[in-house]
This record gives sequence, C-alpha cells and structure tokens, in this order.
Amino acid sequence: MSAPKKLFIKTYGCQMNVYDSERMAEALGGEGYVETKSPDDADMILLNTCHIREKAAEKVYSELGRFKGLKAEKPDLKIGVAGCVAQAEGQEIMRRQPLVDLVVGPQSYHRLPEMEAKAREGEKVLDTDFPEEDKFEKLKNRPKAKRGPTAFLTVQEGCDKFCAFCVVPYTRGAEVSRPADRILREAQDLVERGVREITLLGQNVNAYHGAGPNGDMTLAQLIWELDKVDGLERIRFTTSHPNDMQDDLIEAHGTCAKLMPYLHLPVQAGSDKILKRMNRAHTAESYLRLIERIRAARPDILISGDFIVGFPEETEADFQATLDLVEEVKYGTAYSFKYSTRPGTPAAERPQVDPKEADDRLQRLQALLTKQQREVQDSMVGRDVTVLFEKAGRFPGQMVGKSDYLHAVHVADCDRAIGDLARVRILSSGANSLAGALID
Repeated sequence: MSAPKKLFIKTYGCQMNVYDSERMAEALGGEGYVETKSPDDADMILLNTCHIREKAAEKVYSELGRFKGLKAEKPDLKIGVAGCVAQAEGQEIMRRQPLVDLVVGPQSYHRLPEMEAKAREGEKVLDTDFPEEDKFEKLKNRPKAKRGPTAFLTVQEGCDKFCAFCVVPYTRGAEVSRPADRILREAQDLVERGVREITLLGQNVNAYHGAGPNGDMTLAQLIWELDKVDGLERIRFTTSHPNDMQDDLIEAHGTCAKLMPYLHLPVQAGSDKILKRMNRAHTAESYLRLIERIRAARPDILISGDFIVGFPEETEADFQATLDLVEEVKYGTAYSFKYSTRPGTPAAERPQVDPKEADDRLQRLQALLTKQQREVQDSMVGRDVTVLFEKAGRFPGQMVGKSDYLHAVHVADCDRAIGDLARVRILSSGANSLAGALID
C-alpha cells in the first residue's frame, strides 16, 4: 500500500477562506491526500488567497518565491494558487511564477481533483470560471472525523453591492444563496461530529435568500430552522450589510435563545458624503437608527464594526463624523484599516488622501476603538456568562473558551472538557481576554 500524499494549505483572509480551505482539503482527501503542517513535507502546496488587503497579489508572489528552492529539490511537488487573487490574476500568476502548476478561483475548487490529475500529467491548469453547478454539492462528503466544538458554515457567497473600494463582486461573483435543506444537512453532520456552535458565513450573509420548502427563506427563517437541530447550542453569523438587516432578523436577536448576542455590522464611515462616494447606500443616521432598533430587541448585544479611513476625498471634517458615530455607537470590538487602492474599482481613480494624514487618522480611530473595547470588557467583570470551552489553557487545570459575547475567557481550576458549556462569573479583564470562575 502506497504512502498517502501530503497536502499543505496556507489560508489568507476571512473566515470564508478558512471554510473553503477545509473543503479543498476534503476534495483532495478523496484523492489520497492528508494534510501536513509543513510545506517541506508536502507533495502539493495550495495558497488560498485573499484580495482585500493592500498589495495582496504581490504578497502572494513573494510567498511563491520562497518555494523555488523546494521545487528544485522536489520536481514532483505541485504548487497551486486558489481564492480571490487567483480569480483576479488568472493566467498572469503562471506567467510571473512558472513554478505554479494550477490556478483555481473560489467558485471552482470542487474541480480540484480533476485539476490535480492533469497537473500530475505535466499540464498547467487554470480554472477561474463561475460554473453553473453547486460546488458544495459536487464535493465529496465530509469525512466523519471528530470536530472541535465550533465550525464555520458558508450559506451565501458573492456580492451585488459594488462598494467603490471592493473587489469582491469581481472575484466572488453575484450573490448566491445555498438551499436551506443542504445547509441543514451539513449542520446536522457537524453536530454529529461534535460541533456545538456554528457561524453562518457570507459576503453579505443577511442577504441570504436560499430555497426552502415554501419559497425562498430569509436568514432569520434559516436560523429558526437551525434552532431545531438537537445538540446545536449556539448560532452566529457574519458578515452583514446594514441595508439587509430585516425586521425578522432583528426580532430573532431578541427571541432566539441560540442566536448569540453579538453582531458584526460594518458601517465603514460616519460621513454621508464619504458613504455616498463608497456606494454604501445607507447614511450615518440610518445606521444609528438601525443600531437603536437592534438594541431595543436585544439590549445586551455586543456590536462590532468595520471602518476605512483615508478614503479618497475624505476631509478632516469627514473623519470627525466617523469619530462622532463611533462615540455614539460604542463598539465592543471593531476592525479598522487605511484605504488602499484596488485596480479596477471606481475609488482607485479618485484623488487620494495624503498617506501621512491617513496614518494619523487611523491611529486616532484605533485609539478610540481600543478604549471602547476595553470599557466593554471591563464592564463584564462581576457578570455571569456562558462559556463554550475550546481548548486547554497554558497552565494546569486552566481551560479557555468563548463567552456568549465572543470574548475569550480563561477559567482556572476548571474540571470541564473541550466542548462543554458552563456558567462562569467574570473576575477580571485583561488586554484581550477575561478571566473567570465556574459557578455551576
């Protein structure tokens, strides 16, 4: 019996790429591959790329350059580039880095087994189509190995919003939602393998409109179906768009016990002028009123957000409007970035903000967001939360898990196992985590 082939996958970017990497490993697992943590041991290397960050393509080419020596030592080693940079760059990747054997876009990775077979025969293989078939259904079933207590589950892909700064509509395609029955089957399978918390993923996850037994379902309706799955204890979703936050989803936050009190709802800026130039199709005021409605439904909900500073034509007054919005919302956590151009997007052709000014604004925004995050964490001290334990801590008898609000919580003298849920009283707040003690 021949030894299994070894697969090394490096994943960049968002949770959807993490999910995609799992599925790519499963697709190639059916062809005899097992995963390895080192590229030095691999028979195939896959870079699952993201195109959101600055100079994303150049970082991929730099990473590929590191494999030249390894390829020379192991001529049979196959190297592939997957994901959004693969979609955007296509054939150019093979032209600039001839060591690459295959390039596959995010909508075609179910074709990896056929592509790998061709690469083994010496062909250079490219697939960046947006195929008609459902890539999730075409993949082999997940192997029935035990899973950790949390898992991602993609329910929606693509984006129709065409924000002026974003390449996602071009690399992931139009919005597509998976049928509800397929999602429910996958969720049940995950639970049977030990998963207790599922995070539903989508570029605009709350735009979900997958086919159900009586017509298209909303995300809230899907959540209520998942609520019926025995053994599934927690449900989360990300990432949402303010314009798709429907009434039934807001209501679900107040009435569905399994839906956790955490919501990532990007706003990007607090200036209406900048929001319009971003093509966000909402205003600062409409966003603030939406937050009010969500908090009325679930007063303890923790709000997370995304921000871009230094967007083309942003003035100091525009930036101050963002600071004002942050002060009003009071975020529990947030992600903030300096604007960087993406070739082919409308914003790339507009007058750019001075980089030093953008750097200064980012530092000021991050200081405010860090202050708010610390205040929210400090406010948890003395409160009782439910923690899902995910791993052992650094010290004997210590366990680490996530609270309802997605805070990392360390518990000493803990007799619980990975996958257990327990009530914990928060005793102290650190820089990025909380410490507590079991109370039941």
